[in-house]
Amino acid sequence: MQPKSPSVMECPVGRAVETVGEWWSILILRDAFQGATRFDEFSQSLGIAPNILSRRLAHLTETGMFVRRRYNDRPPRYEYVLTPKARDFFPVVVALLAWGNKHLAPKGEAIVLANRDDTRPLDPVVVDAVNMHPITLANAVVIPGPRASRGMRRRLASLKAMNPAVAPAGD
Repeated sequence: MQPKSPSVMECPVGRAVETVGEWWSILILRDAFQGATRFDEFSQSLGIAPNILSRRLAHLTETGMFVRRRYNDRPPRYEYVLTPKARDFFPVVVALLAWGNKHLAPKGEAIVLANRDDTRPLDPVVVDAVNMHPITLANAVVIPGPRASRGMRRRLASLKAMNPAVAPAGD
């Protein structure tokens, strides 16, 4: 566990990393998005040690990403069902897949995101829900929200991105 400074835990990115930042957790969620629900399915797909898989599944259940549901009584067996909270994490996995294909696949993509109906490859982008314009480093900045503490407001005000004179260049 990493130390939880107030500024890190006040930040939504810090809280998200606390919930799913460990890489096995993200891979477990990736497999769950593809239909895996049972311990043995995750274990076989990931090649993960059983004790680590047990801990990660317990953590993801405790943090509300999975609901554990019994599917067999004798012996007792459980499956892990995605919650709406976990389903909302899907765009993060899609973004990681797209970024990995763009920057880390020198021999070409091994996995491609595709349309479920016609298997046409999809090229994901993050857009603003109001005007559907792409959100980029050049046109977005993080600002304090209505519940930001004084410390968070000071930290964000000190960042260079807030100053238009030193804002990042275009994409």
